[in-house]
Amino acid sequence: MEQPAAVVIGASSGGVAALLELVAALPPRFGAVVLVVQHIGANPSVLPELMRSRGPNPAVHARDGDVPRPGTLYVAPPDHHMLLERDAIRLVRSARENHARPAIDPLFRSAALHWGPRVIGVILSGQLDDGTAGLQAIKECGGRAIVQDPGTAVEPSMPRSALANVAVDLCLPLAGIAPALVRMVAAPPPDATGTASELVRREVQINQGKETMENLLHLGRPSGLTCPDCGGALFELDGTRPVRFRCHTGHAFSAHSLAQAQGEVTEQALRSGVRALQEKEMLLRRLATVSRGSGQAAQAEVGERRAEEYRRHASALTRLIEEGDFGNA
Repeated sequence: MEQPAAVVIGASSGGVAALLELVAALPPRFGAVVLVVQHIGANPSVLPELMRSRGPNPAVHARDGDVPRPGTLYVAPPDHHMLLERDAIRLVRSARENHARPAIDPLFRSAALHWGPRVIGVILSGQLDDGTAGLQAIKECGGRAIVQDPGTAVEPSMPRSALANVAVDLCLPLAGIAPALVRMVAAPPPDATGTASELVRREVQINQGKETMENLLHLGRPSGLTCPDCGGALFELDGTRPVRFRCHTGHAFSAHSLAQAQGEVTEQALRSGVRALQEKEMLLRRLATVSRGSGQAAQAEVGERRAEEYRRHASALTRLIEEGDFGNA
């Protein structure tokens, strides 16, 4: 039996509304396997229920080992990456990519590796650039790529990144994507075939939790940066566009998602500094009160002056936090 087409869809901020409009426009008994990643983190999700209520095809949270069937929409469940193998869907809790789990790139890469030219990748509304590397893998392996017109996206960053870095087949307003999918699925797969690069194969292995450090040593070089998620060494991957990084435990970042994660770590560290300074001020004022009560006025004045210095330092650091924009690349 001929393997059906696989449509893999990635969305983030603004993506739920786009997904619901897209699935509502698909015909009943759609002839492709459909897998969806919407950035939801570990939060509970009712996305399959919403998709069932809007469209004619069944939608479910994927389960590990599910055999993908045409006409069913499989949604990545919270806090799990979803991978597509040749005969089954796999759910893994490997390290976050682009500060997300589920992330789009792991699904797209695994689909490209195992389904080759039968894959159609779709990028919808979202911030930053998750999905760009995965869409590159799909094209590399002979598949096709559709990107939502950034002008019609609530958050245009993900579509813009894909357009800037991938030779996409179609860039369409949201209303045009479902008809294009119907045409592509009904047509024979493209004759062009591609071979997955070592980068794609090894990154799929990393997503599967296999020999992360050994694979990493083949993919890049130490960057001198540390992973904001675990503190491990980050390797800059060779020949990637946009620039990407991985650590020895498997966390992966584009330059933009790394900048955002670094910004969060920086702000957290600065706020910890403010707390430490404020606590030091409080302790010095308390000691000054004790000294004054014991008749040691000179010592109390010294303590109060030092407390005032710490108050000024804390105020200056607070202003830096309020005025800073630590998440931009």
